[in-house]
Amino acid sequence: MTVLAPIERRSLVAANLICLASMVIWAAGLPAADLIIPHMPPLALTACRALLAAAVLLPIWWLVDGRDAVLGANWRTGAGVGFVTLGMASFFVIIALQFNDPVTVAIVSAVMPVIGILLECIADQRPFTRALAVGLVLSVAGGLIAVNGAEGELDFGIGVLAALASVTVYTWGSRETVRAFPDLTPLGRSTITIAGGALVATCAALADGLVRGAWPDWAAIGWVEFGGLAIFAIGSMAISQLLWIVSVGRIGIGAASMHMNAVPFYVMLMVFVMGGPWNWWQTLGAAVVVTGAAVAQGLIGDRK
Repeated sequence: MTVLAPIERRSLVAANLICLASMVIWAAGLPAADLIIPHMPPLALTACRALLAAAVLLPIWWLVDGRDAVLGANWRTGAGVGFVTLGMASFFVIIALQFNDPVTVAIVSAVMPVIGILLECIADQRPFTRALAVGLVLSVAGGLIAVNGAEGELDFGIGVLAALASVTVYTWGSRETVRAFPDLTPLGRSTITIAGGALVATCAALADGLVRGAWPDWAAIGWVEFGGLAIFAIGSMAISQLLWIVSVGRIGIGAASMHMNAVPFYVMLMVFVMGGPWNWWQTLGAAVVVTGAAVAQGLIGDRK
């Protein structure tokens, strides 16, 4: 049995709270996205979202870490990893939201801890401990409890397949973001992937517009729609991604991804604030997920 030192325990608790905050902010972007999705093609929305997030983070990175850190970074790798992590993941989640409600899309994310832990065990040779197994089971069980209480129905069509694709590429890309830029701060890692992905997504969106005429309906976009885009970009991408990369760097992609299974509760909570019903199944599911993440990291019980 391994006992956590007080300093290590506090560090883990702090990292998990950061991850929780990331999930809450990311969840807020799902209902907000509904305001802008009808008026922008998926590629154009992916590009606008990434560009707006990059426009916020780049000046902050320059001011905090300095000119040399920004100009000396590996932008080619940043563009590649960023396009997979945020460009493709964002594109697929937009497709998913076109076919399903936000709660259903959040429910599909229940597979993320499975993908994350498999990546760690196969690629990083992480031992599959008893605590990790219990935490994974609780995390998936919490997601299934949330599924049982969701208003949306899981229809394994294009929407759900797109959500699964989004979760898969985002999980791989998040781990790769931490590994590919060991010399950058979490702010630098987040910014370079968002900005790099924005450049690639913009080129793809322009090509889509020129070839298919898939341009945004600018006449239909007012302050309300732009506000939804701002939340979807600045909150759900820029701020959430920064907090997410901080937590992944501290506790790993496997443990961090367990928190994703509480997203249906956060979405339901926001819908409730806006006048929707309270869902006790999703509340219970979130509690089970958080417990599972704590067990997997040794914050509850031992780490055998």
